[in-house]
Amino acid sequence: MSTQLRVILAEDDVLLREGVASLLVRSGFDVEGQAGDASQLLALVRDRVPDLVVIDVRMPPTHTTEGLDAARVIRDELPEVGILMLSAHADVEHAMELLASGRGIGYLLKSRVTDVEEFIDTLRRITKGASVVDPALVQELVSARRRNDPLAVLSAREREVLALMAEGRSNAGIAHRLWVAEGTVEKHVRSILTKLNLPETAEDHRRVLAVVRFLEAR
Repeated sequence: MSTQLRVILAEDDVLLREGVASLLVRSGFDVEGQAGDASQLLALVRDRVPDLVVIDVRMPPTHTTEGLDAARVIRDELPEVGILMLSAHADVEHAMELLASGRGIGYLLKSRVTDVEEFIDTLRRITKGASVVDPALVQELVSARRRNDPLAVLSAREREVLALMAEGRSNAGIAHRLWVAEGTVEKHVRSILTKLNLPETAEDHRRVLAVVRFLEAR
């Protein structure tokens, strides 16, 4: 007989918490405890060491990042415990921090949890080490990356030229590689330096600054 997965829930909305607990019990999980705030959560987790914790990102007293802060502590002290964060908002910064913390991590939007079987499957996958991210959040991450991409202003050809600059190639070397005239490359380089708003200094130095921007965006 397979061992029941042990779960602790942290959610200050009592009705929601009880509803999730009832759902988990019916699905074969062992709900080891329930918490209404981060302090209760940490005390329960340290005492019971469950397989998984399900945590609301925003909890009392300030309803900002108490749940996330507790998740950080749990990950530091008990890295083997799976963590699923539930949030009412797609917070890119929080999601990135969680995903960077290792295996067995999930981040779902509460409004998107509409399929019970899928939700239960997600919990089981997290306990096995999977990282699960809400599709809506993935789109937010992609959009944020585009918004913050310093090279987004460059054309595809200008990106090619900048990549070759990063390899240390001269304008002549870039022209040879791309099968274009050296004068064409010079125009692309001037355009790149202008679009990246690099300061008016010696061109060699500006090329170095452009390459730094390229490397930072990788």
